[in-house]
Amino acid sequence: MPRWLGILLVSLAGLLLEVGYTRIVSYKFWYYYTYLVIGLALLGIGSGSVFVAVFSRMRQWSTDRILAGCGLFGAVSITLGYLVVARMKVDTVQIWDYGTGASVSNTLRLAIICLAIFLTFVSFGIIVAVLLGRAGEGIGRMYFSDLLGAGIGALLAIPLISRLGPPRVIVLAALIFAVVGVLAAVPFSLTWGVSALVSIALLVTLVPTGVLPDVRPELSKWYAPVTKYSAWGPVFRVDVVQLDPTGNSMLLLHDATFGSGIRRWNGDPSTLTAYEKDPRSIPFAVLGNAPKHELIIGSAGGNEILASLYNRAPNVEAVELNPVTVSLLRKHFADYTGHIPEKPAVHLHLGDGRSYLERHKTKYDLVWYVAPDSYAATNAASSGALVLSESYLYTQQMIKKTLEHLSDNGIMVVQFGELDFDRPNRTSRYVVTARKALEEIGVKDPRQHLLVAAEETANRGALSTIAVKRTAFTPAEIDRFLGRVAQLPDHHPLAAPDHAFGTNIVSQLASGTNAQVASTVAHSRAYITAISDNSPYFWHFSRFRSVIRHIATPLTARDPENVVGERVLLLMLGLSLVYAALFLLAPFVAVRRKWRALPAKTTSAVYFSALGLGFMFYEVTMIQRLVQFLGYPTLSLTVTLAAILVSTGIGALASHRFTERPQTALPVVLGVLAVLTVFYQFALPGLLTGPLLSWPTTGRILFSVVILAPLGLCLGTFMPLGLARVASLTGFAEEYVAWSWAVNGFFSVIGAVLTTILSMAFGYRAVQFAALVLYAIAVAAFTRLPSPSGPAVTADEEPELSAAPV
Repeated sequence: MPRWLGILLVSLAGLLLEVGYTRIVSYKFWYYYTYLVIGLALLGIGSGSVFVAVFSRMRQWSTDRILAGCGLFGAVSITLGYLVVARMKVDTVQIWDYGTGASVSNTLRLAIICLAIFLTFVSFGIIVAVLLGRAGEGIGRMYFSDLLGAGIGALLAIPLISRLGPPRVIVLAALIFAVVGVLAAVPFSLTWGVSALVSIALLVTLVPTGVLPDVRPELSKWYAPVTKYSAWGPVFRVDVVQLDPTGNSMLLLHDATFGSGIRRWNGDPSTLTAYEKDPRSIPFAVLGNAPKHELIIGSAGGNEILASLYNRAPNVEAVELNPVTVSLLRKHFADYTGHIPEKPAVHLHLGDGRSYLERHKTKYDLVWYVAPDSYAATNAASSGALVLSESYLYTQQMIKKTLEHLSDNGIMVVQFGELDFDRPNRTSRYVVTARKALEEIGVKDPRQHLLVAAEETANRGALSTIAVKRTAFTPAEIDRFLGRVAQLPDHHPLAAPDHAFGTNIVSQLASGTNAQVASTVAHSRAYITAISDNSPYFWHFSRFRSVIRHIATPLTARDPENVVGERVLLLMLGLSLVYAALFLLAPFVAVRRKWRALPAKTTSAVYFSALGLGFMFYEVTMIQRLVQFLGYPTLSLTVTLAAILVSTGIGALASHRFTERPQTALPVVLGVLAVLTVFYQFALPGLLTGPLLSWPTTGRILFSVVILAPLGLCLGTFMPLGLARVASLTGFAEEYVAWSWAVNGFFSVIGAVLTTILSMAFGYRAVQFAALVLYAIAVAAFTRLPSPSGPAVTADEEPELSAAPV
């Protein structure tokens, strides 16, 4: 089969495999374990490269034989790996209770799952290393095919996940590997026959017949084998479970955690009297009259919509991020829920709440944030798992933008679940951030613009309700707020202008002076500083230095806010460093003779490691930069990945023009990269939040591709020029290319984790400037690589190591 087609297909399958497993792992474990998938994928790919460098017997095989064998092994390892991941029982929370049998047992189970995922990517790494190592002068074209396949995979991943679900996307990736095995094998050979049989079996498994086993979530999550409805979505999986024996309400599980609920409704608003004694009544009590124009962000199962209809709201706009949840109200449970979206007063939209708000100029009497990241006010446990996720809904800029969209007497209301009010981390951080936003719009005394109430129950956790107003709350509004809170069971006020409510930290933050608030935040055990768009990690409540200092302390409580997410991230960084050191040293031990013959190893390692880190820094920060503009996180992921990967491939394809003068070309490319970085940091934000937001989705996608293409073209020139240079320095070109590819892969692993850590600590702007510095280091390293003049060095010659930097 054509070599370009082989690398394109396996790159396509590899991208589908990686994205599919991030969704499966997020469902089976917790959100922050998705970093595990990214790390294991890159480690598997890099290990495949090391395998090529170390085992000389494989290098004697023909390219078709390697493609056929790795295609078949890839298909089988992916299939078996999925079965292990899907069905193995594990409880990751118990891992942190050091020294117990449960900790050891669950650590071993997690290790087996990691090994299963790791092995699925090794064949991919071997194929890529072999094809690049044997490409010769066509390495730019081969690298282009590699990135083109990955770009196509990025475009297809989200639609396929929505259509097939992640388990069958994994099967599709295995099928592609099996097809590569069939196309590359000698017709009617044993490998060809087995690959053909495996392809047929996988094709049958793609059909939704129930043959493919479902994923079983870990024991600390909610496993619902019997559901009324289940569907995978690009945001999370939704399972509809009936717990109420009367059938009047159903529970929505989001990635196997408590999410929201839907209730049976006959379509008559007067029957919704239950909302009288519900915390959802607070916004309407404060307003006094029905809001003429209302926006609900995170409408989920429609409870807030129903509360609005009961309170006679004539115009309710509701925005929901997950298409599966929207489909419940529009289609699957439309009769059950009283056809809510069809009511004249209701306008249900699919999309990101912030992007929707910024693209509309409407003034609202009420903007209601219904715990949009966890969707359930009392879902403190599961929302704590979002510690490493970004939320642009809670930043200073978003609060400021919301206040600008309020009518003269309009209010914004946010509700959060809390584990308890001994540690009200979410409420505290939001109050601090809201005060900063109020100060930015010229408010002198934020205390006059905040209302806070708390619900505390013995068995359902706690709930906070925060109201913010651009103008000061009037005495009548304060009285209505206090009166309604007094009527609600288990409720009490925490903050209101000119009222004192004890020493709870939320009361201190909402009612204190600016100096008092600054002191409270500085001395708080939790990290509750205000957040901005530059570092929108709302759920990050533990400083990394504190986590590192107490890393050896066991965690016994089932508390997802108790630094578990930060520990997982640091664990991934540590494992990445260990694996990188281990596998980079492996060639030295196994192929010492050839290793000694490779010139300029240290310099080339600096070059390829800088590219690995720098590329990840640019990629992740640009994905984040475009989330608000494109209006949907998965759309930003898809468009950014595809645009960068394809344009990087085109840059690789065009890099052959510089093979005669790379020392001159790369500094010029670096200069262009510097100009682009400055543009992304200082000019692009104004464009993305200006008139372009009103463009249709297609126009915004095209604009995103246009601004990303120059970045990809620049980044794409570095790798092929570096691989071509090191390949020309020695007679062991295939081994040197494989090792260089492994170095780049391993530092990409570190980059994936380090990007998040640095973004949480310093912000995206610092990370993107760091990316530019890394590429400058790469250019400096390239200039120190020896010129390819003179005969290539082989193991039969004694290399003059002192003549070249190592």
